[in-house]
Amino acid sequence: MSAPVHEPPADPLARERSHLGASRAALRAMREDVEALDIKDVTANWVNAAVLARQIDDRIKALADLSDTPLFFGRLDYLHAPGAARAEGAGGERFYIGRRHVHDADGDPMVIDWRAPVSQPFYRASRKNPMDIGLRRRFGYTGGDLTAYEDEHLSDPGETAATSKLLQQEIERPRVGPMRDIVATIQPEQDEIVRSGLSGTVCVQGGPGTGKTAVGLHRVAYLLYAHRERLARTGTLVIGPNRSFLHYIEQVLPALGELTVQQATVDDLVAHVEVRGTDEAAAAIVKGDARMAVVLKRALYSHVTLPTEPVVVVRGSRRWRVPAYELEEIVRELLARDIRYGAAREALPQRIAHAVLVRMEQAGEAPDDRVQDAVARNSAVKAAVKALWPAVDPARLVLRLLTDAEFLAEHAEGVLDEDERKTILWARPARSVKTARWSAADAVLVDEAADLIQRTHSLGHVVLDEAQDLSPMQYRAVGRRCTTGSATVLGDLAQGTTPWATRSWAEALDHLGKPDGAVEELTAGFRVPTDVIAYASRLLPHIAPGLAPVASVRENPGFFEVREATGTADTVAACAQLLGHEGSTGLIAADARVPALAEALTEAGIPFLAPGEETTRETRLTLVPASLAKGLEYDYVVLDEPRAVVDGEPDERTGLRRLYVALTRAVSGLIVTHTAALPAQLAG
Repeated sequence: MSAPVHEPPADPLARERSHLGASRAALRAMREDVEALDIKDVTANWVNAAVLARQIDDRIKALADLSDTPLFFGRLDYLHAPGAARAEGAGGERFYIGRRHVHDADGDPMVIDWRAPVSQPFYRASRKNPMDIGLRRRFGYTGGDLTAYEDEHLSDPGETAATSKLLQQEIERPRVGPMRDIVATIQPEQDEIVRSGLSGTVCVQGGPGTGKTAVGLHRVAYLLYAHRERLARTGTLVIGPNRSFLHYIEQVLPALGELTVQQATVDDLVAHVEVRGTDEAAAAIVKGDARMAVVLKRALYSHVTLPTEPVVVVRGSRRWRVPAYELEEIVRELLARDIRYGAAREALPQRIAHAVLVRMEQAGEAPDDRVQDAVARNSAVKAAVKALWPAVDPARLVLRLLTDAEFLAEHAEGVLDEDERKTILWARPARSVKTARWSAADAVLVDEAADLIQRTHSLGHVVLDEAQDLSPMQYRAVGRRCTTGSATVLGDLAQGTTPWATRSWAEALDHLGKPDGAVEELTAGFRVPTDVIAYASRLLPHIAPGLAPVASVRENPGFFEVREATGTADTVAACAQLLGHEGSTGLIAADARVPALAEALTEAGIPFLAPGEETTRETRLTLVPASLAKGLEYDYVVLDEPRAVVDGEPDERTGLRRLYVALTRAVSGLIVTHTAALPAQLAG
């Protein structure tokens, strides 16, 4: 709420609580105003009424007052009115910064949306650059109640800078349930990425705990605020590595009032065929190679043939003949345009019909567009199109490539060598597309073929998280979804755990179709304790040479211990110990060891969840296979048998990367239990 900067003599905390109560009442009034809208007489038909009703329903949901979520978390006292000329003696204004805009009955702001330009100094102002801010106030909450505040007098040269205790408490606050937003703790380097423009693609390299996922989600929220009409038309999408991860992050954007963002995995995007099979690593690497796009295009366009016979169109008593050489010119011209296969096939009958109309006009007739359309539908023209440019099913095309050695050899010549071709050929030919045992990599090839035939719909913005694990062909699949839009790419090269893991972000952006994307690096760790990240960083020289280690900015070093165990009972005991603390606990283990640990936990009477299931106050332990740990966070973690995690992967480098991921899931404390010798790379 706008007010003079100088405060009247009163209890500051009581006054802030009063403003919080008034703001909540104003938000309720805003919601009630929307609920009271009568749209019976403002729409022309039932379709418009349904659309408007849905928009109103979304607005009501967006105005929900979440009792356990602070309505505002900060306050800015400007020295001068923002944007106004700084006349001598002119007073400033006060703004409360929160998750959404709230105004009173007169339309005056009670809370300013964190994404508004006037809110930006809350994240970026400093003593070196106060951005016209006299005072920045942070608020502390307990169970939804405002219980504390902390002031920074940015324009006071005599006041020394100090680490914000409330900021540290918020970062280190125990968590139960899904991921929450970080609007109260966004740091300057994160804010620069969050507020970057819609037109540019940004790639964020960030180690564990640097907040890259949160930055990506908050960038979507910011873009929806700054470009709402455009993105409402074109759409936004968040892509995660698996369903467990998407479930973990799904509440972040709704908490910020954004309900329209879709979520999916790459497998969801390319679900043209049912995936029922798996590939050996060698086959998956070849199928995921960008060279497969060349092979697919060659195979597709091999169906186009040049004419040897004329087309003769009969209309009434007249016969119109288009010679083979002219048909060949039409086909070659369409090939030279390099448009989608399907679009060219749709254009071909019209081109042939136009050639017929030219002859009609030369004969003195005056045909119009209706005549051209009729000629394009003529049986002779249809037969010619079917012969020259036949329809191709993308799944059948890929199936033939993977089962017909001669067809593959013909179109992969000079692209794939003989060993690579043998690697991807199926051992058993499939009878049909429906009965084929498609793999995840095969589905991506089908998606590539489908796009060669018909252009994939492009969205306005796509967020791609844990991108380091994608193959070049998967990057292409994602890139097709934002050819006319932009992307936010999030990942950590050190956490790549697939055989085809990303080697450089420049290469990844090239495959994505965004070679001009900016690469930003986050190196300040806010979530992982100092001792934990220091221990995990011992692996970096072996898994990502040259990559800067994360520097934890946590004041609390966290709890960290490596224990030699005698069996699963010791691991279960470590879980029981950590469950004595407030917050969530994750037990991470090699996939092969999960069943035995599940049995041991059950025998000990300790309830547990699987990844993706939401933790509660009663059940705070999650048993996590190492293969699903990426992107997840827990207050406390027990890591079982590091050597088994490494040995569970096809090669040591991938295994060490998987171990690096597992070691860095803890927010407050980590216990490593082992019976086998630890990997030598962890030696201090």
